[in-house]
Amino acid sequence: MSASRDHGGGLDAAIARHGGTRAEWLDLSTGINPVPYPVGDIPVDAWAALPDRAAMERLTRAARAFWNIPKGAGVLAAPGASALIARIPTLATPGRVDIPGPTYNEHAAAFRNAGWDVAVEGSAARVLVHPNNPDGRLWDAAEANAPLTVIDESFCDVDPAHSLIDLSERPGSLILKSFGKFWGLAGLRLGFVIGDPALIHRLAEALGPWPVSGPALEIGARALEDTGWAEATRERLAQDAARLDRLMTGRGAEVVGGTTLFRLYKVDDAAAWQARLAKARVWSRIFPYSDSWLRLGLPAPDRWDQLEAAL
Repeated sequence: MSASRDHGGGLDAAIARHGGTRAEWLDLSTGINPVPYPVGDIPVDAWAALPDRAAMERLTRAARAFWNIPKGAGVLAAPGASALIARIPTLATPGRVDIPGPTYNEHAAAFRNAGWDVAVEGSAARVLVHPNNPDGRLWDAAEANAPLTVIDESFCDVDPAHSLIDLSERPGSLILKSFGKFWGLAGLRLGFVIGDPALIHRLAEALGPWPVSGPALEIGARALEDTGWAEATRERLAQDAARLDRLMTGRGAEVVGGTTLFRLYKVDDAAAWQARLAKARVWSRIFPYSDSWLRLGLPAPDRWDQLEAAL
């Protein structure tokens, strides 16, 4: 993978370099909730039969209720937000796209692959990651002002009051939601796009029939309907993020930003910090564009001792 498309994760490479087994490692390089939604038992039909319309309609209703989606906006479930990111640039004639950064790099890669130039002046499209990854920056509605505007809210479910979902009725607007982050089910491969119904229809045509698996339809609907779990999770994440900040600032790091799913710190030497943590089997995230930024996700409840010992 090139440096321009680096990601969190990559635990196999860390193990190959530093040793140990996967079970020994604490992977804090991603912003995935370490306490995932409890999946429970899945009906056999969800695995054995083609997904039916009723299951998709249930998931869509749950999504509309959970995110308070305006009636005039379209909704589409997909096999992960990444599948949508790859297709969105094909919805308009290639030109210039503004992607304020540093930010999640798959958006720029997708637009470039579709023939777009990533630039600021005279842009026909704009991508806002809201809150931004890795610094947690929030954007104003007035800044979502391009003919094609993509608002990536993959991390916004930790604080839904900041959502720009009200813009989803506006022509040319698309809002992305990731199921893997807040609900901690990245392996489920479920994502949503909400927005301009004409664009949603074209994306649905591109994805084809049965884009979401039967188990994902069932689990996604259950999770979106379980608002009590969501509220309790937000409280726990906020407490754990504050705990992580106390640990890191106590070791000399400075809080730069982030969300309650990941924290961004300024340190004296990010590569040295990563190497030191890796010796204790803790994997972190550093960035090719900064020598001082270190990003950490949250440990699972039973893994805090390992992080504290590594620090």
